[in-house]
Amino acid sequence: MSAAHAARKAPTFFQTWFRVEVIPIYAVLGVACGGAGWYVTRLARGPDVTWDRKNNPHPWLHIDQETQLKLMTVKEGQGFTKSYSRDRL
Repeated sequence: MSAAHAARKAPTFFQTWFRVEVIPIYAVLGVACGGAGWYVTRLARGPDVTWDRKNNPHPWLHIDQETQLKLMTVKEGQGFTKSYSRDRL
């Protein structure tokens, strides 16, 4: 019995804390939470969100016509000269 017991390897640190079946679930949840956090911060910095009503009550009025506001453009001929970035609240 001692020979069979000695042949068995001790589990590694990773095997004691995570089961192999759960690792893809953790990976998908991590990517989903990271993507959701990125998208919420992107929405919060958009031109239609007012953070300071006293100094900048209408932030969408300070946008040029040549500024791209969307996440992605599909048309190739649609040439925007700059992308939107919030310089003031």
